[in-house]
Amino acid sequence: MKIKIVATMALCSSIAFAESMSPKDEGIKYIKMLGSTLKSELKAKMKEDPTAVSAVKFCQESASRLTEDVNKKLPEYASVRRASLRLRNEKNHADEIDVKVMNSYSDGEKSIQVVEDGNTTRVYKPLVIKKVCLKCHGSDISPEVSSIIKSNYPNDKATGYREGDLRGVIVAEIKKN
Repeated sequence: MKIKIVATMALCSSIAFAESMSPKDEGIKYIKMLGSTLKSELKAKMKEDPTAVSAVKFCQESASRLTEDVNKKLPEYASVRRASLRLRNEKNHADEIDVKVMNSYSDGEKSIQVVEDGNTTRVYKPLVIKKVCLKCHGSDISPEVSSIIKSNYPNDKATGYREGDLRGVIVAEIKKN
């Protein structure tokens, strides 16, 4: 019983804290929740298997579920997702506003962007390709990883990237009352 009370108090205080934050800061908080969840899992998979076979299987089997899990922890008025112009997973399809934001990023400028869309504030964080990402998203992908990608994502467009390229964005959407 004591644990339930403490957990309820923590949840209420985090919701109250979220309500006192600016939409941008709140969006950044949710982006970090999703980003750190996915990044820590991917890092662990790459450490256990540097060939990236485990990592690509993890993404195919678990990334969408983890995104849903993070969204279940957010207040009802908020959500967080990933979007890309070059899709691997169709669930990460970019809408018109996402496309405009991604197209606005220049080669050197990759900062947080905030877009007001009616009663919703969208906060965007760019996903930039790092060297380790190239094992699944570069031009020189191992035959085993390539085979897994082709069998699970027959319409894959998320390869051919170079280090520093924009892979996509993480988007937090905060609806106003």
